[in-house]
Amino acid sequence: MNNTKPGQGAHLSAAGPPQGAKAPSGGSAVREATSVGATHSLRKRLLFFLLLAIFLASVVQAISAYRGALKQADDMFDYHLEQIARSLRGGIPLEPPALDGGAPGDFDFYVQIWGPDGSQIFRSAPAALPSQAVLGFSDVKVDGVSYRVYSLQTPSQTVQIAQNMSARLARARALAARAVLPIALMAPLLMLVVWWVISRSLAPVERTRRQVAHRSAGDLSPLPGEGLPAEVRPLVDELNLLLGRVSTAFDAQTQFVANAAHELRSPLTALKLQAQALRRNSDEAGREASVARLNQGIDRAIRLVEQLLALAREEAGVGHPAASERLNLQEVVQFAVADVLPQAQARHIDLGVEVTEPAWIRGQRDALRILLRNLLDNALKYTPPSGRVDVALRSTAARAVLLVEDGGPGIAAPERARVFDRFYRAGNGAGVSGSGLGLAIVKTIADRHGATLRLDQSERLGGLLIEVQFKQAGALPPD
Repeated sequence: MNNTKPGQGAHLSAAGPPQGAKAPSGGSAVREATSVGATHSLRKRLLFFLLLAIFLASVVQAISAYRGALKQADDMFDYHLEQIARSLRGGIPLEPPALDGGAPGDFDFYVQIWGPDGSQIFRSAPAALPSQAVLGFSDVKVDGVSYRVYSLQTPSQTVQIAQNMSARLARARALAARAVLPIALMAPLLMLVVWWVISRSLAPVERTRRQVAHRSAGDLSPLPGEGLPAEVRPLVDELNLLLGRVSTAFDAQTQFVANAAHELRSPLTALKLQAQALRRNSDEAGREASVARLNQGIDRAIRLVEQLLALAREEAGVGHPAASERLNLQEVVQFAVADVLPQAQARHIDLGVEVTEPAWIRGQRDALRILLRNLLDNALKYTPPSGRVDVALRSTAARAVLLVEDGGPGIAAPERARVFDRFYRAGNGAGVSGSGLGLAIVKTIADRHGATLRLDQSERLGGLLIEVQFKQAGALPPD
């Protein structure tokens, strides 16, 4: 593998908020989101629309029943008039009776029978119906009173049966009211049943809401799903899964903070001791040695803080879609190698790069540069002076494969699964300074990009072989 010196790389920069800009606090953000989104009560909406539907349906049904009952009563009274007339058509002519006085509106039914010569044979009331009868049904008005009249003519007589329309309408309305009464009684009862069913059905949802409202900020235990409707149960199940992920992330972050505090305590204590030793040294040679050790300690502390910040930044994005771009991994390799080239030259390490062809993937350029730089930094750190570190990029139809090999002591097979844990350092790294965060950062970035990691022993160099596989985004560059 030939030794290649890539071009000068650009410095990484982290984009922050504009100077003077203030990020919204969590509480204000929640209040803003609550005020912007239109909220409504599912229970109130169901009750409103269902009760309104019942009310409108009851009104329509009542009107239809009332009008139908009026029509039926009207037909029934007409039929009654016709039957009375038919029952009298075969009667024997009567002698004119002595008529009693009385107002025309005092009777419901009136009967008049006329002879074939036009003489009045019978009259049941003093109301004078028209002598010129209209055969069949007709409406007449006598002395301001309306009548429904049915006239039937036979060879021997003409029969007229009349009914007072006021009495007729009153009785028809009474019959229609009886038809509407069951609807008027059932509609409120049905509304009560609907209200009870909806309230009973949504009671488990309200119970879950109260349980969530009364929880403390640190209570991330699963929500009970017993008694919830089938439509709501999947939502609670997904919330429980989310609470589980948040709880895991919270525990991991708590452990991270504890470990970070522990790891920072040691270098800061060492810096304090070195500063005290520098103050005590009076000779120039001793002061120079103390200054050199102090600078080394400061560099280690800076490196530790940088790695802690990088890890925290990458872990904060886990579970969120990364704002990715289509990029050539070959360029990332060149820039990352340029970043660590001075370190390799200072230790006389042969840093070789083999890139056969472009490998297009989707990802975050800066994050991938951090990933490769940590791999190279780890390889250079464990490779002895005048050793060798090789970087290779190979492309297939489906994947881009990144390989980093070194000539160091390697990692024993039982420890390979643990080296990606934070602050874990393999046993073969004695005498090599480090924080145990480099490979943890690599694992986090790889997971965010959907890449797979594999650790093995390098057959060519004898040390560690780390393989990172990415999904290809296509062989052609973007337009």
